[in-house]
Amino acid sequence: MLSRTADNLYWLARYMERADFLARIIDATRRLATVPGSETGPSTEWDSTLEASGAAEGFRQAHSVADESSVVDYLMFSADNPSSIRNCIEKARTNGRAVRTALTVEMWDAINGAWIELKRYVLSTTHGYDREQSGRFLEFVKKASLDYDGAAHRTMLRNDAYWFSRLGLYIERADNTARILDVKYNILLPETEAIGGSLDYFQWAAILRAVSALTAYHWVYRESLKPWLIADLLILRPEMPRSLTACYENIVRFLDSIGKAYGRKGPAQIHAHSVLTRLMSSTTKEIFQSGLHEFVTAFVEDNTRLGTTICEQYLFN
Repeated sequence: MLSRTADNLYWLARYMERADFLARIIDATRRLATVPGSETGPSTEWDSTLEASGAAEGFRQAHSVADESSVVDYLMFSADNPSSIRNCIEKARTNGRAVRTALTVEMWDAINGAWIELKRYVLSTTHGYDREQSGRFLEFVKKASLDYDGAAHRTMLRNDAYWFSRLGLYIERADNTARILDVKYNILLPETEAIGGSLDYFQWAAILRAVSALTAYHWVYRESLKPWLIADLLILRPEMPRSLTACYENIVRFLDSIGKAYGRKGPAQIHAHSVLTRLMSSTTKEIFQSGLHEFVTAFVEDNTRLGTTICEQYLFN
């Protein structure tokens, strides 16, 4: 496979997964914004959303206040935000068009259809912020991502095109899960609120809903929400599809398949195995003793390094 083809498939999957994550975190924050917060401290929900999305710096250069309308518009439709949902879907479509013959009909229909529908929503933003309209847009984005993911899973040959596509998905998903977990633990709860209080509970519930894990949590633990159990679910549980361990089990599997097909393994396989081994040998107690923020920060750096290594090894970026 040509490196540019692999590159387009890899980033196509990353952009679609990123759009889905942004839709989920915005939706979760909208829920949190309706929960009565602290009477003595400022609301931090929308600041936390910007931190989780990695768009805080760019937003603050253009806006002075992080309120719902400005943050939602910046994360959904802003052409100046490289990672806005609008730019993610447009970039995904550009990458898909460049490798049209490597995609199945169903995959292309999912991407192209999402791009066409996106233009209708972008035009509607000229009338100002509409909360109900933005809610419909978020549901559309989540469905578009699921349609693409389902089409890829159900229709692609299990060859290097499929493996590079899934690598992009799981690298992005691991990064998103880690960021949302870290932001909740360190930023979202105001200093004036007690850990374990009602606001803390609703925030954790919203975070779990954002990653489709609230029902899974109750199935696994059968008790009220506790931060250390949520961390266990989203970091260490391999049966949880969005957990860091589950993501890296898939990353290792697909990298090994690529290495076997090409007859040689390299730094990417070594690094991915190292991260997976560290995750599988970790315990929740050890993570909290050393610091959840420190653990997640180190993971994000390792995950970013792996993405760079994959590009250097296979995609020549």
